[in-house]
Amino acid sequence: MFYSSNLRDTVLLDPLSLAPDTLKIVSGYASDTMLSWHITRIAEQYHVPLKILLIVGMCRSEGMSEPLHKGFKELMENNNLPNHSKAVCQYVYEGAPVHSKLYLWEKDGVPIKSFIGSANYTQAAFFGGRREVMAECDPTSSQEYFSNIESNSIYCNHAEIGEYVTFYTPSSISNFARDFSQGMVNSGLEHVTLSLLTYKDEVGEKSGLNWGQREGREPNQAYIPLPAKIARTGFFPVFQQHFAVVTDDGKQLILRVEQQNDKAITTPLNNSLLGEYFRGRLGVANGAFVSKQDLLNYGRTDVTFYKIDDEQFFMDFSV
Repeated sequence: MFYSSNLRDTVLLDPLSLAPDTLKIVSGYASDTMLSWHITRIAEQYHVPLKILLIVGMCRSEGMSEPLHKGFKELMENNNLPNHSKAVCQYVYEGAPVHSKLYLWEKDGVPIKSFIGSANYTQAAFFGGRREVMAECDPTSSQEYFSNIESNSIYCNHAEIGEYVTFYTPSSISNFARDFSQGMVNSGLEHVTLSLLTYKDEVGEKSGLNWGQREGREPNQAYIPLPAKIARTGFFPVFQQHFAVVTDDGKQLILRVEQQNDKAITTPLNNSLLGEYFRGRLGVANGAFVSKQDLLNYGRTDVTFYKIDDEQFFMDFSV
C-alpha cells in the first residue's frame, strides 16, 4: 500500500490497534518535539505505553544540534510518568550516513507492520507542512535493516557521546542569544509578552502558575495564560503541536498550546515541569502557592516569547 495523506495516523497511530509493544524508527533527521508529541498522544489517547527506539541517521556527516540533543536526552532519561512510552534515542556515528526513513512495529520481538518512505520523524513531515509519501514494506526485512543500522549507532546519553558526534548551536539561536546578552533584543524577531496575572491583576488561585493548587492534583502543575487574540494570530503552533523553548537562563523546555480555545501554554509530558521552573526562578518552594507578591519581589509579572522558527522559541523571564 502507498500513502500520501493522513500519514500521521496511518504510520504513527493506527498500528496501535495491532497491540504492539515496540516501535523502531530509523530517520535521517528527527526532532525532540515530534518524539514528545508522539509520547503524549499515545498516553492521552491510547493509554498503552510502548518502547520507542529512535535512531537518527545523519549525525555522522552533519552533526547534531545541541538543543535538539538536550531534548532527546531529557526525553530518554526523565520521562517516567505512568502510561508514557519509554524512549531510547541513538545516533549513527560510524559507517555511511543514513538518510532513510523506516517505521517498524513489533510485538514480543516479532515484526508485524512496517513503513518506508520520505517522511522524517518530525512534525514538519507528519503535520501536513510538506508533501511526503510512505509505503508498507516487509516487516521481517525491516527488522533486519534496523538491526544493521543499530550496530553503527550510539546511545544519545553515552558518557563519551561528544567524542563520536559533533554538536553545534544553530546560528539562529546563537545569534539571538548573543544579541540578547548584549541588550540588543530588537533584532526583528516576532515576539509576544504574556502576563502571568489574571484579568483581575492577580495570580490565579487555582489557575496559571497555581493550576495544581487544588485537592488531588500535583501542586507544581502550571500553565502560562494565553489570550485568545494572541492564540488566533498563529504566533504559536496549534493543533497540539509541540515546540521547543530555550530560556534566558539556559534551560530547555518543550511546550504546547492546549485547553479549550487554546488558552494555556503547558509542558505536555509533565504539567509540573513548568511550575517547577517558575518556582525555581522566583525562589519559591517546590509545590508552594505563588502569589502576586512573589512575582513583584522577583521583578516582573510577565514573560516574553521570541519566535526563532515554527518550532523553536526563546523565552525571556529575566529582570
